[in-house]
Amino acid sequence: MNYYNEIKEKLIKSEIYDRVKDYSKDRNKVKVYFEIGKLLSEAGKEYGKNIIKQYSEKLIVEVGKKYNERTLRRIRQFYEIFKNEKWSTTWTKLSWSHYREVISLKDINEIKYYLNECEIKSLTQRQLHDLIKNKSYNRLDNKTKNKLIKSENVEAYDLVPNPIIIKSNLLNDKINEYTLKQLILNNLDEFLIQLGTGFTYMGNEYKIKINGKYNYIDLLLFNYEYNCFVVIELKVTELKKEHIGQIQIYMNYIDENLKKSTQNKTIGIIICKQDNKYIIKYCSDDRIISRIYELV
Repeated sequence: MNYYNEIKEKLIKSEIYDRVKDYSKDRNKVKVYFEIGKLLSEAGKEYGKNIIKQYSEKLIVEVGKKYNERTLRRIRQFYEIFKNEKWSTTWTKLSWSHYREVISLKDINEIKYYLNECEIKSLTQRQLHDLIKNKSYNRLDNKTKNKLIKSENVEAYDLVPNPIIIKSNLLNDKINEYTLKQLILNNLDEFLIQLGTGFTYMGNEYKIKINGKYNYIDLLLFNYEYNCFVVIELKVTELKKEHIGQIQIYMNYIDENLKKSTQNKTIGIIICKQDNKYIIKYCSDDRIISRIYELV
């Protein structure tokens, strides 16, 4: 079999397709690169590992400069990663730029996580890059990772990473709760994407009246995926037991006054400077979780 000629023919057709069918060129490129990756893999087994270097030297001259040795190795790696995987329908619609971001990762479960995030949230290549750069998968706890690997149901709060990365242009991390909230609001879209699936913004300093006095919820969200309100309280100290009591009151208020009968119970997220695992461990309300924040 003449692997080189077949690879060359597929690349030339792909180049023509890119110019004529612009609306679907990325999807076509993924398909073609997978096929070429298979040919490169088979050629390597038959002719040795140096065959990619030989092919790239000829392709640069005959097809284009971008088909250098590094690109061909990346295409082969793409095939090796996904040759035994069951492809999601949406994965086939992702661009080559998306796949280029994930193929350097070594853990197939991590790769699947990021591709699923692209599927659920319609992430751009740039958003995916930022998610990987901020190590979103690595910040999930092991319990959640095991659920994802086994395709078990996850709750809204399972996918909230720890720590939560918050962009800041401040010179130090000695801030008050108001400043922390403003940093979040300045990059609200990124904050919501980072929290997980389905989070939407309802308001900040959300005013509620309890026993004749006004109280203010730091951030009120709604999760359309899990059909529930989400109360977020911001603390620039270590997590304390009184924080649990405060957010619990707010959650119960939302359940009684805002939640409809068709919606699930409100969940609470306390974002704090320093965690205290014992407080959450002995908290009787499993709808409440805590996450630390990290300014970058």
